[in-house]
Amino acid sequence: MRGSSMVWVGFIFVGLIAMACNSQPQQSQVPCFFIFGDSLVDNGNNNRILTLARANYRPYGIDFPQGATGRFTNGRTYVDALAQLLGFPNYIQPYARAAGSSMLKGANYASGAAGILDETGNNLGGHASMNQQVTYFAGTVEQMRRYFRGDTNGLNSYLSKCIFYSGMGSNDYLNNYFMPTFYTTSSDYTTKAFAARLLQDYTRQLMQLYSLGGRKVIVSGVGPIGCIPYQLARFTGNNTRCNEKINQAINQFNSGLRKLVDRFNGGQLPGSKFVFLDSYQSSNDLYMNPTAYGFEVVDKGCCGVGRNNGQITCLPLQQPCQDRQKYLFWDAFHPTELANIYLAKSTYTSQNYTYPINIQQLATL
Repeated sequence: MRGSSMVWVGFIFVGLIAMACNSQPQQSQVPCFFIFGDSLVDNGNNNRILTLARANYRPYGIDFPQGATGRFTNGRTYVDALAQLLGFPNYIQPYARAAGSSMLKGANYASGAAGILDETGNNLGGHASMNQQVTYFAGTVEQMRRYFRGDTNGLNSYLSKCIFYSGMGSNDYLNNYFMPTFYTTSSDYTTKAFAARLLQDYTRQLMQLYSLGGRKVIVSGVGPIGCIPYQLARFTGNNTRCNEKINQAINQFNSGLRKLVDRFNGGQLPGSKFVFLDSYQSSNDLYMNPTAYGFEVVDKGCCGVGRNNGQITCLPLQQPCQDRQKYLFWDAFHPTELANIYLAKSTYTSQNYTYPINIQQLATL
């Protein structure tokens, strides 16, 4: 941990981040923002799906102006904060409610429990996998085509200026590989072979986004999910020790994903610019040096049930912790709004966690 002077620096820095996310430029830096992912960035697509992966009830959204919209945190998600930094006057709408010309500003296709593999998350019920999300986007492109009156070159030029975000893989480990009672993947594949299978499918999916017009693409690595309250609660005798077996498996995927970005940028997908977002390192820095950023509690969810508030996720109308700004995790799986804001700001302006450029630079290309 850092010294007391760093604690105050952290408080000031996080305060500036919050102010930066609340102050919006007059005009968005890119015309549209398309989002693909899981519950870390879902903003309501699962609300009407038959699934346990839903968050459209209080206390989820307790600090969000519109309340419990389906976001799996107390306030803004990472992409909410990033959209504000990019200058969008409104949050990007969920695909489930998007219609008409509003699609020209983008849409959020993310779905809680979703993964790269279609079967991932089936243990929780319905969801839209990455394959399905790409299919939805293909339909969006067809709708947008009408506004360009069939001008394919004009539509492609427009989409080439937009930012695409894709954050997948967490559930392929949490709700697939490391859930042997429901899935056979851990006996069918070594961790190296499973990472290779995920990367093979993900490569195809990202190339489909490229074929549909995506040119400025952020791909997020998987965070250290061996350290989330859900995993800490599963250890007996020590409720603060990360599951390094899971973290090591994740790093095999992350390493391959960064190499994939190099291949895409190296000429495999002409005219594109992919940015690798190192969510593992950025989240790990918060976890290992919490006081430097104003956090005091990193091993428990602000809301939840059981050991580490991580055995059962936040229940309807449950009373969460009062001092939410001190918590890194909102529930068993997801970061708090303040953690999301920090991560958005640090990846927008800095290259500490982005490769080969930061998101602000990507927006100006």
